[in-house]
Amino acid sequence: MPIAYVSIGSNIDKERNIPSSLEALAKVFGDIAISSVYETEAVGFVGDSFYNLVARFESDLSAKEVAKRLRQIELDHGRSRESQKFSARTLDLDLILYGDQIISDGRLQIPRDEIERYAFVLEPLAEIAPNEKHPITGKTYREIWQQFDKPPIRPTKFELSEISAK
Repeated sequence: MPIAYVSIGSNIDKERNIPSSLEALAKVFGDIAISSVYETEAVGFVGDSFYNLVARFESDLSAKEVAKRLRQIELDHGRSRESQKFSARTLDLDLILYGDQIISDGRLQIPRDEIERYAFVLEPLAEIAPNEKHPITGKTYREIWQQFDKPPIRPTKFELSEISAK
């Protein structure tokens, strides 16, 4: 079964939406593993900070079906279909990797280019899958992260259990 990696982000009611989204992912896909949570500044707009992390799970569904179910979880968490790319959001679930598949099918792009563009995607991915290889470059995510031009303001890293304490 292919291993799916999903980038998760929220900056609206994030203390509730992140744990709730993980429960929803587990309900739909079964056992999931997660990276630490990274609190990062909004990118591309002025707004509240985000909680970002990456989840991993196995699935025998097609990548398109996984993406469809992720979209439903977003909608169930109050996400509007009309939301802009750089805007506040209740929940953002992006299928960034699906096994070693390379897919370019409309909105479904695997691997997502955000992996190599944004620290808030790459750092948690490198944490949870350091030795996995990017299906196009062949580099491990640890190598890509080590070579990444890190942002001047480093995100705050914490474990999911610490969200309730914030």
